[in-house]
Amino acid sequence: MDINWLRDFVCLGRTLNFTRAAEERNITQSAFSRRIKSLENWIGVPLIDRATYPVRLSEAGQHFLPVAQATVAELTDARQSIREQARGNATFQRFAALHAISVNFLQPRMAAFERQHPEVRTRVISDSLTACCQLLNEGGCEFLLYYRHQDVSPILDETRFVRKDICDERLIPVAQHAAASRYGWALPGTPGRPVPYLSYDPNTFLGTVVDQTIGSRKTALDLRYMDALAEALKRRTLTGGGIAWLPEFSIRDELDSGELVRMGGRDWTATMTISLFCSPERLDKMGQMIWDQF
Repeated sequence: MDINWLRDFVCLGRTLNFTRAAEERNITQSAFSRRIKSLENWIGVPLIDRATYPVRLSEAGQHFLPVAQATVAELTDARQSIREQARGNATFQRFAALHAISVNFLQPRMAAFERQHPEVRTRVISDSLTACCQLLNEGGCEFLLYYRHQDVSPILDETRFVRKDICDERLIPVAQHAAASRYGWALPGTPGRPVPYLSYDPNTFLGTVVDQTIGSRKTALDLRYMDALAEALKRRTLTGGGIAWLPEFSIRDELDSGELVRMGGRDWTATMTISLFCSPERLDKMGQMIWDQF
């Protein structure tokens, strides 16, 4: 039995979609289906009811899913612990977070915590939201920092973890002051004067939030550049390349100095929540201190 079969099944149990699960696991759908079938053959009963659309877990699959989740988490924990002991390393507190949260929020928070607790060791894994949620699901990290938005469905089964809402974060449309003044940029733009638009990849969480914020309003946005990272869009914005929706934590200094200016009214701004997730039973003493003081 291959542990990847369990990881595949856990992913399918969450998505209930072979295509989406295969994409998240970064393998072809045919290979993914074969691995699920191999797991079913190993167990001896069907885990998936393929006669429905969308697919659903069979009764055996529903019973086996929490076992698979716990097994993957325990094996990941054991591997990490053995590696750290072999290297003689202190235990690291592992965070999974989107790049924007890691750079603009987590780093200063942990720097302040380290001043009070210099013995803490931290490892931050910055990745896509899907990959970060998968790390928490599989025990690959102790903590997940995660944006939440009222109009975007979570991809994490939040019932399996405890959640602490830390603060609000706003996604603000901004442009370089000099360029916006020179070219007369303004939201929503007009057909005769479209606004150059720097966009997130549509498959990212922030891209989905921006799409929801724009909604059905008529705009004249001329898509010029696309990237998954907020920091990359910020750098393009600072060169006068167009407007972008950027996290407020990342642009406070530039807004205060006047280098960047807000575009549009408050109804063009999206409010999100930064939330911290963990499994309390998996925290050691230092991890519990981080949770209590965060």
